[in-house]
Amino acid sequence: MTSQAKPASSAILERDGRFLLVLRRNPPSADMYAFPGGRGEPGETPEETALREFLEETGIQARNPLLFSTYDLKTHAPDGSISSHFFLSVFRVEADRHLVAEAADDAAAIGWYSVEEIRRMPVPQSVLECAERLSAGE
Repeated sequence: MTSQAKPASSAILERDGRFLLVLRRNPPSADMYAFPGGRGEPGETPEETALREFLEETGIQARNPLLFSTYDLKTHAPDGSISSHFFLSVFRVEADRHLVAEAADDAAAIGWYSVEEIRRMPVPQSVLECAERLSAGE
């Protein structure tokens, strides 16, 4: 069975070797930490989705989205069928250093984490992969 992937975007903000992550309230990554992001809206570019979702979940107006990676993410139901399918565009973003992030929208909590801390946290594989690549200087 094939499924049409829905567009989604996330945004990576890094400060002093730490990454801003939100604790997700809703599926498909409920109870996991991830970069702020979410589903695209009709007519929205992936860049616009990343900036909108970042603002909604953190209260911070980010800028200058630069595509870093993409993922074809499928979640399977117990019977093997595809229960969700997203094409995720991951962007690096910039924001003013003095702005303080606050958990909002579907973010239950928010914080800054090093790649060493992220390795011990419940995170999607894509988040860990991006954090490790960036900490290695990519």
